[in-house]
Amino acid sequence: MLLPLFLASLVACLALATWALVFVVRDRAVILRQLFGAAVVEGIMLVQAVVAAVLAVTRGHALDGPLFWGYTVTALVLLPIAAAWAFAERSKWSSVVLMVAALTVGFLSFRLWQIWGAA
Repeated sequence: MLLPLFLASLVACLALATWALVFVVRDRAVILRQLFGAAVVEGIMLVQAVVAAVLAVTRGHALDGPLFWGYTVTALVLLPIAAAWAFAERSKWSSVVLMVAALTVGFLSFRLWQIWGAA
C-alpha cells in the first residue's frame, strides 16, 4: 500500500461522512452527488487494492493474507451496498447509512494500513 493512496482514502471517507452528517442534521435524504462521492471513495479503495496486490506479489510482502484481504473485500463491498440502501431509502436515514458506511470504510482503510505496516 502506498501512503498517498491511504491518505486519499481516509480524507475522502471523512469528507463523505461529514457531507452525510450535514444531511442528517438537516433531516434530508441522500442526493445523487453524494452517491457519486461514494463512487470516488470506492474507486480509490479499488486502486488501493490493486496496488496492494501488485506490491504483495512483486515484492513478496509477507502479511496475514486472510486478514488483509478480508478487510479489503469488506471495504470494497460495503459502500456499494450502503449506496444501494441509501438510494432505496428516501428519508434522513439514508444519510445515516451513508455516513456510517463512509466512517466504517475509513476505519477499514486505517486497519489495512496497520496490517500492511506490521508485515
